[in-house]
Amino acid sequence: MSRTAAEIATQPACWRRAAETAAAFEGLPRPGERVAVIGCGTSWHMAIAYAALREAGGLGETDAFASSEFPAGRAYDRVVAITRSGTTTEVLDLLAKLRGAVPTLALTAGPRTPVRDAADAVAVLDWADEESVVQTRFATTALAFLRAGLGELPGVKPLADAAVDAELAITEPLPEAVVAAEQWTFLGRGWAYGLALEAGLKLREAAGAWTESYPAMEYRHGPISITGPNRVAWVFGALPEGLAGDVARTGGTLVARQEADPLADLIRAQRLAVTLAESKGHDPDRPRNLTRSVILSAS
Repeated sequence: MSRTAAEIATQPACWRRAAETAAAFEGLPRPGERVAVIGCGTSWHMAIAYAALREAGGLGETDAFASSEFPAGRAYDRVVAITRSGTTTEVLDLLAKLRGAVPTLALTAGPRTPVRDAADAVAVLDWADEESVVQTRFATTALAFLRAGLGELPGVKPLADAAVDAELAITEPLPEAVVAAEQWTFLGRGWAYGLALEAGLKLREAAGAWTESYPAMEYRHGPISITGPNRVAWVFGALPEGLAGDVARTGGTLVARQEADPLADLIRAQRLAVTLAESKGHDPDRPRNLTRSVILSAS
């Protein structure tokens, strides 16, 4: 078994521990604060999901940015950075610029990395760290930690129920038509859109697969043209009315597990990424052209 596959399987336990850790942590955003959440790659996708969850829950305006695209001069009450390694250049540079101007919180797996000194508060989730270059459990655990800090949200399962759904997602066989497909389009509304982005990234990173990701209601405004026989439209969360019929008319395969928590459904996409990588002879732990952390040189 690859390290990625082994780490994927630990996510239910990690989420439960994240909920316990969040309950005792005092540096999370407070209701009513205007918050920005930043990250790079997978961490940015988790930031998008959290921002949508928090704002939809009525807890305060919340924006998400790739670390390199943070808008200079925009006022926030708190900035949250997600960085597995704690060494990513864009994250550290931005935290340095914000020092003394706005309270910052960093979520990281690295207990002894530069981010410990760069942020005002740090949540170390080192028990969710990974050996694989490909992020799976740290990213979802970081989101689970932040999600737990939001309390009960309308229309969103309790995190404990999401962990139960995750256990099923780990063991349930992947549909043959999904594994055998040549192209995958991931869709989601609200916070599930960030998960759709992440699902597409996982397949590209691990398997070099042809994937696309869109807000679910935007799918019919052009992207549906790519769907057809031997191609998949995978919806995270609620299935928009009429979309199933639209996909059926293209001859494509629809995946929609509306009863499952979208974060748990992401596990199935992670497993698909590993399966596709191994079928192509790729090492899912060490994707082409990627490293664990992007550290830019001064030159």
